[in-house]
Amino acid sequence: MPVVIELGPVASRFVVPRVSPLAELCACLHALQTPGHHPASRRWADAVRQDAEPALLDRAAALSPLWGAFRARYLLPLSADGERELAVEIAEITALDQETFTGMTAQALLGKNTPRPEDSLRDPGRFLARLRQHAEDRFTLGARLLSDPEGLRGTLTEFLTVAGEQWFGAEWERVAGPLGSEVRGRFQEHRQDGAAVLAGFPTARALTDPPRVEFEKLYQARVPLAGTPCLLVPSLHVNPHVAIKHYPGFPIVVQYPVRGGDGAGPPSLDVVRQRLKVLHEPLRVDLCRTLLREAMTTTELAEQYRMTPPQMSRHLRRLRESGLVVAHRRGARVHYQLDQEAVRTLGGDLLAALHR
Repeated sequence: MPVVIELGPVASRFVVPRVSPLAELCACLHALQTPGHHPASRRWADAVRQDAEPALLDRAAALSPLWGAFRARYLLPLSADGERELAVEIAEITALDQETFTGMTAQALLGKNTPRPEDSLRDPGRFLARLRQHAEDRFTLGARLLSDPEGLRGTLTEFLTVAGEQWFGAEWERVAGPLGSEVRGRFQEHRQDGAAVLAGFPTARALTDPPRVEFEKLYQARVPLAGTPCLLVPSLHVNPHVAIKHYPGFPIVVQYPVRGGDGAGPPSLDVVRQRLKVLHEPLRVDLCRTLLREAMTTTELAEQYRMTPPQMSRHLRRLRESGLVVAHRRGARVHYQLDQEAVRTLGGDLLAALHR
């Protein structure tokens, strides 16, 4: 299913590359909740999980549907007016009128674009029922959105401020320079290629009659680039995703991955040998297949495989120590998930290690 950006005759005037600390912070927070999908963010996420206060991690988990696969629109730049400090971007969330804030939040919780997002809230019972079908944490946020939208907004902006100070400040100092260089390069490409620069991103292709760029996504949408700016926001932490967000009256945003994540090189031959040895056990291969599909706890896996929790813990520990499985906390429970990138690159890692 494609997201289509329609290119009008003057589309090039509306394409604007820019850096956004808020967008990068929320890409980091997304990686924190789904570490197995974001190997380039592993170093940052591991450091946060090791040093952060448990209460703050719990708050991050509770709010995580807002920066999930279908991110809330206000967590990306709300205007095309130059670069902003993180505090200014957070203040722009506070400045939104309540109808827009609730509409953007409802859209993120439902994971669906609608022509009039505020319509999702006209039937509260149906809205909450749909969220409960997704997940309990979405239902909890949805119930609070209906009962106390300003309280939810205050909780969100306070958390973003604290996370920005405690978790993100040093990381932003590290990545701001490379992201700024990427933006300057995009400005140069834009001068040469115009709006066709959009077709250079992963999963994108340029088409004619009418002129348009299609992005292959898990949902379908069509937005015209006519009078509405399209912001190109680079990220070192959004990889492997390309995030495309649009909302009536606000710029289109394309947050795209750039190289340079954690700078880690290929693992040593000993690490590769350990991974191959761990996967020699058929049960662990089956566990990898299960954890590829969803994150699960030790107890859930033990029940599924008819084992005791201590028996399952031993297998999970071997997978985790070899770097094939990552653990992340959701409230009081620890969930395990396959690190897809570690498995995908195992053949290439073996060759690279042999070359060392």
